[in-house]
Amino acid sequence: MKLSVIIVNYNVEYFLEQCILSVLKASNELDVDIYMVDNASVDGSVKMVQEKFPSVIVVDNKENLGFSKANNQAMRMSQAEYVLLLNPDTVIEEDTLKKCITFMDERPDAGSVGVKMVDGKGIILPESKRGLPTPETAFYKITGLNKLFPNSKRINRYYLGHLSFDDTNEIEILSGAFMFMRKKALDEVGLLDEAYFMYGEDIDLSYRIILGGYKNYYFPETSIIHYKGESTKKGSLNYVFVFYNAMVIFAKKHFSSKNAAIFSRLINIAIWLRASWSILVRFIKKITLPTVDFLVLFGLFLFALQWYGQWQLIDYDKDLTNKVLLGVSAVYISSLFFRGAFRKPWKKWSLFQSCILGFAISLGIYSLMPDTMRFSRAIILLSPLIAGVYLMASRGLLNTISKKRFPFRTDKSTRFGIIGDTAEYTRVTELISQTRTLDSEYIHFDIEKEKEKIEQIDELINVYNLNEIVFCAVNLSSSDIIRLMSLSGNKHIDFKIAPPESLYIIGSNSIDKKGDLFILDVNSISKNENKKKKRTFDLLAGLLLFLLLPILTIMNRSVVQLVKNLCKLVLGSKTLVGYAGKINKPKDLPSLKPCIIPTVKESASIDIIQKMNILYARDYKWRNDLSTLIKNLGNLTV
Repeated sequence: MKLSVIIVNYNVEYFLEQCILSVLKASNELDVDIYMVDNASVDGSVKMVQEKFPSVIVVDNKENLGFSKANNQAMRMSQAEYVLLLNPDTVIEEDTLKKCITFMDERPDAGSVGVKMVDGKGIILPESKRGLPTPETAFYKITGLNKLFPNSKRINRYYLGHLSFDDTNEIEILSGAFMFMRKKALDEVGLLDEAYFMYGEDIDLSYRIILGGYKNYYFPETSIIHYKGESTKKGSLNYVFVFYNAMVIFAKKHFSSKNAAIFSRLINIAIWLRASWSILVRFIKKITLPTVDFLVLFGLFLFALQWYGQWQLIDYDKDLTNKVLLGVSAVYISSLFFRGAFRKPWKKWSLFQSCILGFAISLGIYSLMPDTMRFSRAIILLSPLIAGVYLMASRGLLNTISKKRFPFRTDKSTRFGIIGDTAEYTRVTELISQTRTLDSEYIHFDIEKEKEKIEQIDELINVYNLNEIVFCAVNLSSSDIIRLMSLSGNKHIDFKIAPPESLYIIGSNSIDKKGDLFILDVNSISKNENKKKKRTFDLLAGLLLFLLLPILTIMNRSVVQLVKNLCKLVLGSKTLVGYAGKINKPKDLPSLKPCIIPTVKESASIDIIQKMNILYARDYKWRNDLSTLIKNLGNLTV
């Protein structure tokens, strides 16, 4: 066997499928075996691989052993000349394996080789090439000083900033996302150190390969997509602690006692500085806009009161009005928090709801106040108008300044550019239409007839005003997809890949961030808190629908069935939104009461119904139920 490709998986079935597909394409005419080591995933990854890829050797662990132990399991089984450790959230080019094998064959001194990695938007990831994290290098990295001097050989040695991404170079550290290694070197220096659970093991092994007399190389003549680059993880405080504690393990193992002690002290100081700074920055970011809103609203209410007082010739008590208006301002800010109106992208509907809620609470409190404190009901009545105008104007101004930092979530339809043949275009549009809540527009770019047009991808984006581009992997090679992504300089476009014969469309800049067409965050409907939320929503929705009964009787066919459904909804024998299909409880999913509105149209294919049921169960949100209800007010008699 020439090469063993080893993929360690943990609950990323969506990405795993696409990764294996790309490896199989790249393995054509090569002597390659593929190992998939699963660390006790609960998302059906093992079953998917066994059914779709019977040639893949599956190691099904019953507990999460961590990255090092899982990779070592497969490396001990491998009899190949070379071993590739590959993350499941990657896509390799069709020639990646062949080029790496040729590269290693021509260089007997090479112990390992890494390649150019790009993220989901085609941006080169700096961790494609790295230097040894000496105390000085690690300090510059942890404190962020390396960002200020990205091309410095000394200050940005962690990412070898002085070396070009386009040149082959000898480097020190490879990324664990793609480590192509000589098995002979591993037999001499040992496998991954199992003292590392998640981070640092790639640094340790890369360094031991060098100590064993071999060289590590960065080879940019082939590229891979790596959805989860370090740039997407660095903001996490947990990542800071876990990763740099792994650096301490590395220092104690490879540095002298004196240097290790210095390194550990520097690491600990840097960690606490970084953590403290991160907490401070996050806190400032979170309170800045609410504080500004509070002060501006108070100022506007006060100005309106003074103007009204002069108009009506009323002299208000200054201390009393200040206290009351401060309270009213606080009520509106609290309403904004409650409705999630500070979360970006901003929703105009949330801003409107916040104003109505703030007005209702303010009016209620004001009506309960003693007569001596009721100075002007007119200002309370004007407050939602004042707050609404200010909020829309301020958000609109910020959005004009920077659409990326201050985005609005609009209800406009998404314009998809789908690059593929007619059959794939039809399949992809059907999948999108079954999984999106908003209307979508589709523009087909036929790969067989419009190759020259597709090469001008930025022009397509601008001319057709596209929001997202979907590449049909059955028609485009991974190399072409990566190249086209890299050609685009438009940072606002979202790229997605539709693997052949798959119900998943993969996209997003990171596996930590879900795209519009797939869900990775597990927020199971079986959680007690979600059960309570669902029941509370059903009850409130049922009561509200009873109030709207005169209108609903016009919109729905059977009045009797409508009343029965609403009664069952309020009493708890039915749920508003639930699984689609004729069976009440799909296999292996948490049980739900019979539903009034299914998650997807009953006319959809069995595969899509099953997948949508799974997505609904895994990522329950009451807001999704509300959106489904609004769209189906005329379909409540099922």
